Amino acid sequence: MPNPWLALDLGTDPAERIQQVGRAHERFVTGAEPAPGMRPVVADSWKRSADALHTADSTAPIELSDGELEAYRAAHPLARVLPIFRDLLGGLAEDGDHLMAVCDAYGRLLWVEGTAPVLAGAEEMNFVPGARWDEAHAGTNAPGTALAVDHPLQIFATEHFSRPVQRWTCAAAPIHDPATGRLLGAIDVTGGDHLANPHSLALVRATALAAEAYLGSHRTSASAAGTVTSLGRDEVVLCSGGRRLRLGRRHSELLVLLLAHPEGRTGDQLAFDLYADDLNPVTVRAELSRLRRTLGPDLLDSRPYRLRVELDADFAAVTRLLEHGRVAEALDAYAGPLLPSSDAPGVARLRRLIEGQLRGAVLASGDRILMRTWLHAPYGADDLQMWEGYARLLPPGSPIRPLAEARIRQLAIEYGVATSLQRR
Repeated sequence: MPNPWLALDLGTDPAERIQQVGRAHERFVTGAEPAPGMRPVVADSWKRSADALHTADSTAPIELSDGELEAYRAAHPLARVLPIFRDLLGGLAEDGDHLMAVCDAYGRLLWVEGTAPVLAGAEEMNFVPGARWDEAHAGTNAPGTALAVDHPLQIFATEHFSRPVQRWTCAAAPIHDPATGRLLGAIDVTGGDHLANPHSLALVRATALAAEAYLGSHRTSASAAGTVTSLGRDEVVLCSGGRRLRLGRRHSELLVLLLAHPEGRTGDQLAFDLYADDLNPVTVRAELSRLRRTLGPDLLDSRPYRLRVELDADFAAVTRLLEHGRVAEALDAYAGPLLPSSDAPGVARLRRLIEGQLRGAVLASGDRILMRTWLHAPYGADDLQMWEGYARLLPPGSPIRPLAEARIRQLAIEYGVATSLQRR
């Protein structure tokens, strides 16, 4: 069975495939469904791209530049593994035919390296540091689509949704925080049609794995007995003792509540935190008994219920960073709301507290990069107050200012409130 992540099957004529996919692309952008012969990962990406972009001739916007870009990438976790990228992929970037690129989890290019002629060609399509290459802003492309599907892949020539990019071929692989599983960004190699082979895909995947291994071996929280990932996801992932456990919804809520109260909780307290309409502690004890069997007897104590070992929770890390005034790092560590689908009262209170503290710190920072990062995340896209604060920081001639003001007006209409624009 062909590898769905490889662009070309063995023996496929690249020129013939370019024409075949190009015809399918033109039919698609005029309203037809993707052709049956398209790779599913590409067909699905075209649909997402068409929903987000007005035209197949769009160009990726530049969101970070100059000092903003320098400050942002210097603080980014992937800066620590840039030497690994250069060591493993630098030869390609220096051969005159390829580019090496690194992006963050939002698809913003942090580094783009290669020879001057290749870099000049990439500039024509805004494939430059600071540009945003996620699918919503640049259409189907290897780094953006690798982030969207969380898997290494290749995008070949006319498989790109945006026409200005279709003379390029690229291979990319996502990179994760090995402790929490949080997506950090992607590593990409971009060049000509010859990149559509198994070796380029294997190379970027091996490079991503090497980066993750390095980050894992240089963790700063080595004293913890395990890690808990609960931000931006409905079910907790617990890594402890060489095991990786994905807990069910109720057990996820219990573990988060126990982490939030290291001093311990009684059955009555947990029932109050867990159930909005059923305060029967017998139900909680039954759930805790099942949780103990899942975690093992060494992790959970009773009378009161509490964890016997230290676990490093991602939501606690965000709070610690805020306490030390490290707002940029806290925002980078914030993968989204805590157990967003949970309606347990105790979890909902904690979720509002963490998000409120982080949001308040971002607003108070007066940092345009941090505000933009918040607004471009799913949880912050409809934040009217943040949009207003962000717009005030934009210079009058900024090309982004009209877009921000249009978003403010749209949200003000939806919320039925006056805006700072209307009060001028």
